[in-house]
Amino acid sequence: MERIKGLVDAPFTPMKANGDVNLEPIPAYAAMLAGNGLKGVFVNGSSGEGYMLTSDERKALAEAWVKSAPKGFKVIVHVGSCCLRESVELAAHAKAIGAWGIGSMAPPFPKIGRVEELVLYCERIAAAAPELPFYYYHIPAFNGAFLPMVDFLKAVDGRIPNFAGIKYTFESLYEYNQCRLYAGGKFDMLHGQDETYLASLAQGGAEGGICGTTNYNGRVQVAIGEAWEQGDLERARELQNFSQEVINVICRYRGNIVGGKRIMKLIGLDLGPNRIPWRNLTDEEEASMKKELEAIGFFERCNII
Repeated sequence: MERIKGLVDAPFTPMKANGDVNLEPIPAYAAMLAGNGLKGVFVNGSSGEGYMLTSDERKALAEAWVKSAPKGFKVIVHVGSCCLRESVELAAHAKAIGAWGIGSMAPPFPKIGRVEELVLYCERIAAAAPELPFYYYHIPAFNGAFLPMVDFLKAVDGRIPNFAGIKYTFESLYEYNQCRLYAGGKFDMLHGQDETYLASLAQGGAEGGICGTTNYNGRVQVAIGEAWEQGDLERARELQNFSQEVINVICRYRGNIVGGKRIMKLIGLDLGPNRIPWRNLTDEEEASMKKELEAIGFFERCNII
């Protein structure tokens, strides 16, 4: 099964002022991401407010991204839902429209508390699109599924034929590496924490990742990997430290989903507001965030529109 090499972006969902999904910016959005070194997108995930969208909206977004994807640009569709039947439907739809792959996190309700429960959930979804690689999206801070991932890999190994690997968005670099080493590196372990990307490379095997800050700071995140490959550790460290500075700023403005989405407006691609119950930035907060970003030299290093 083909592995993902390089960084895949977790895009925001463009919305109109009234909260309706806006498909119009997606062709320009896809071209911008590809032009800044990203290798694909993981749509309708947490950055894209996927659980706050209807099934029809999620399908329309997936279709728009597949249609707009440059040659070789991978479109992976997050199909997770609190309703397993909806996930199965979304997975089959992703296959029908020509998506490269599918993925799912554990549902936030009901909370999954056993590895076998998670395996069964993933098994049913993956079976709806057996020709596509399936990635489990491990983000326990979102859904409370604090389960041991090495045990999960052991349980899915040989049981889910199209299981490709894990998008690992958790703080344990030890567990991440143990998953990477499992069965001689059998599964594709996509690093999901932008702030520790260099650490995952240094452990000796991360080849790809799925990132949220790459929407606007993609050039820097991509350059971390390039510097590492070239053996320029000092440059890689400087780039990772800068990445953390950007993350420090957005954390003061309700994180990537809210603050990060507003940064897109500041760099020239306005993707609109977040949906309720997210609390959008005020104009005053936006101005304050812009000043903080200017102070660290962000706009000289951010993505080029």
